[in-house]
Amino acid sequence: MAIEKRRRPAIHEWESEERPREKFLTKGAYALTNAELLAILIRSGSPEANAVELAREILRGADNNLSELKKYNFDNFKKIKGIGLGKALSIMAAFELCKRLESEPQRTGMKIYSSENAAKAIAPFLKDLSYEECWALYLNRGNILIGKERISTGGVCATVMDSRIILKSAMSKLASGIILVHNHPSGNPYPGNEDKLQTQRLKKSAQICDIELIDHIIIAGQKYFSFLDEGLL
Repeated sequence: MAIEKRRRPAIHEWESEERPREKFLTKGAYALTNAELLAILIRSGSPEANAVELAREILRGADNNLSELKKYNFDNFKKIKGIGLGKALSIMAAFELCKRLESEPQRTGMKIYSSENAAKAIAPFLKDLSYEECWALYLNRGNILIGKERISTGGVCATVMDSRIILKSAMSKLASGIILVHNHPSGNPYPGNEDKLQTQRLKKSAQICDIELIDHIIIAGQKYFSFLDEGLL
């Protein structure tokens, strides 16, 4: 006699107070587990697992670590059975919004008053990357942040800091100062010889345009290195 396989109840069959969306509304976001919050993002499960079970599977693949999960790209997600493009993009978009929220000024015209302050403004975009990127922060004479942009994307151990692109953008914004920022995926925050040479080249070129290179900051995970603080500018 064949044994009938017991069907797992779908989320809509759960008691209402245990469903992630209803629980969020009645008890607040803090009452939900990471898996339940993730289940709200992905909206539905797969034929083999409901949304919460699928969310748990996603988290297990990232060692139940949100810092690891936010590094995932679509290639990582598509290895998980039941995760298609839509679900992957929902999760990736949520993490991108978190990065932007963490890095954006608390108000229009954020004042950059220290290397730490500058690093916090850009670190969320750089600290978890597996390759190098170069960014520029543009400031007016009052050290008010008037713009930031990605200048270039490089490989694992190098990126290009094109002075012409940086200065052209600075002049178009009528910026008086520039803070150059790039990351070291290795986790070592200290500058190499090429970092130092490119910094000096940009400093000299900026002076010709009556623009000050205020600092060059290297982001390495949770650490950072400031050329200004270390007397290299």
